[in-house]
Amino acid sequence: MTRIRVHGASRDIDPAGEFADWLDPARTAIVSIDMHEGHLSEDPACPCPAPRGRGIVNGIDAFHREARKLGVKIIHVRSTLRASGVDDVDGTSSSAWRATFPQHVGPIPGARDHALEGSRWTKFVTEVAPGDEIVSGKKRLSAFYPTDLDFLLRQLGVTAVVLDGIMADCCVLNSAFDASNLGYRVSVPSDLVRGTDAALEDAALSMISLHLGLVLDSSALLNAWRRTP
Repeated sequence: MTRIRVHGASRDIDPAGEFADWLDPARTAIVSIDMHEGHLSEDPACPCPAPRGRGIVNGIDAFHREARKLGVKIIHVRSTLRASGVDDVDGTSSSAWRATFPQHVGPIPGARDHALEGSRWTKFVTEVAPGDEIVSGKKRLSAFYPTDLDFLLRQLGVTAVVLDGIMADCCVLNSAFDASNLGYRVSVPSDLVRGTDAALEDAALSMISLHLGLVLDSSALLNAWRRTP
């Protein structure tokens, strides 16, 4: 049996039963979202800081190493905006978070430099191994928009995705909705995502568990993969 979390409560499922499509390592890819310097740097100039995400870097690296041994593909997704600014602040419509998020966290002095192509802020903090894939060009909240992630997954023959990274209540949640709407089986390791705060993180994971897919610990996911014939 595999232990999952459903709206904060624990449930046991049979990984070979109705959730077998979620837990087939041969048809799964891990999609790691926005684990780059633009969110995780400790530099005061960090353009869009997500400091809670720093605490999962080592865990994500360890999870990815074990997943690679099982043949699970790793895809690293990063936000990348054209240096001209036309994709966001100097285009016809800037990202809504630029107006709304500061109402909670206060002014973000370096926000204009967030994810600019060619800048140091797009460097991954997590390990990228030979054989991993990289998807750049994420310009809004979902890893699927307007990137070629869906095309890549279909070319790889992937039918299930595991989402880790930041932020649980923002980019991970949006990506989970898009993945589910596109027909992918979605899983989220609760120990390898972080939200704006613990309350929003829990809320996002509850929504995912009720409507989009499986929420479980990364060790439970690895164990389910290892038991697959």
